[in-house]
Amino acid sequence: MISSWDRATAELDPPFAIVDLDAFDANLDDLLARAAGLPIRLATKSVRCRGLIEYVVDRPPGIGRLMCYSLREALWHQENSTSSDILVGYPTVDRAALCGFDDGARAEITLMVDSVAHLDLIDDAVGARHPELRVCLDLDAAWRPVPGLHIGARRSPVRTVDAAVALARAIADRPNFRLVGLMSYESQIAGVPDAIGSRVRDLAVRWMQRHSAAELAERRGAVVAAVRELADLEFVNGGGSGSVETTRADPSVTEIAAGSALMGSTLFDGYTRMRPRPALAYALPVVRRPDDRTATLAGGGWVASGPAAASRLPSPIRSDLRLTGTEGAGEVQTPVQGEHVPGLGERVWMRPAKAGELAEHVRQYHMIRGDRIVWTTETYRGEDRAFG
Repeated sequence: MISSWDRATAELDPPFAIVDLDAFDANLDDLLARAAGLPIRLATKSVRCRGLIEYVVDRPPGIGRLMCYSLREALWHQENSTSSDILVGYPTVDRAALCGFDDGARAEITLMVDSVAHLDLIDDAVGARHPELRVCLDLDAAWRPVPGLHIGARRSPVRTVDAAVALARAIADRPNFRLVGLMSYESQIAGVPDAIGSRVRDLAVRWMQRHSAAELAERRGAVVAAVRELADLEFVNGGGSGSVETTRADPSVTEIAAGSALMGSTLFDGYTRMRPRPALAYALPVVRRPDDRTATLAGGGWVASGPAAASRLPSPIRSDLRLTGTEGAGEVQTPVQGEHVPGLGERVWMRPAKAGELAEHVRQYHMIRGDRIVWTTETYRGEDRAFG
């Protein structure tokens, strides 16, 4: 793997980033197989590269639905005809972007809401007499087995059938909104590895995920049934790359959101349900040799979001190299240590902990197949796009 990447990129000076298309294609095929016929909605925040998103959309059988992480990103993809079915995965308070809706955007973009306050803000931004807007209700998927214990992402205040029905009725009472979808993201299943090597911890995680999935399937099913009495739902979205199997088992779900599994970042190394191939990597140059066991790389401190922990650090692909405990991955230098470290001017290949955030640091992805670059495409940053 590394040798073919080196041959393909021999003329490039690091730092640079690559996507291994053979691995990427294999991960895409595996994701579709895991979904077992249930449609996938591509989570664009895990890719953040329009050329690569278009590649996924165009590659048979194609994943035509997108979930964007901001309204401005959704509008950009709609304007570029990347997709005609775009869900904004998070509520927006971007008044300027809301005012940018035209008839095409209103037909192809669905906004996320989890409260009447979101409806009020939209009305205030664009005027209460605005044309009809498509909206999706966000159902909280976290597990709360006992009072005071919250396991999962802190997202929507809507948890119960009564709360969902109340919001659905509020939407129905406003002729300028149409409820077309419902989503819930089970982060405690999709985003938590269950095989990191600690037997007690891994068993506890699997127990939690089984019970959480059972509770969510029952609650989500009841919510969907009740909301369908009030609205003609076009889709019920659930899951993530790490929960495809449990999400597809819920009969109330009609599509699965996923994206990170395509890239095979390091956070997915600790799952029993999946083992994506490393498809995304970046190369850093060795610029110092402080001692015989240390090579210092230029930059590369591209740490993933989430809790501050070692799991969020990038990792050398060579198993005989490791980051130091005192410096980790730094903004201007990243030391690696091992018995046989590379020499001055050589390169070290790194894998990011998360899939999409690398695109915020580089302007291009070089697409590699075998031992050659087959095409190069700009990331969001390369297209001067920054979506908050």
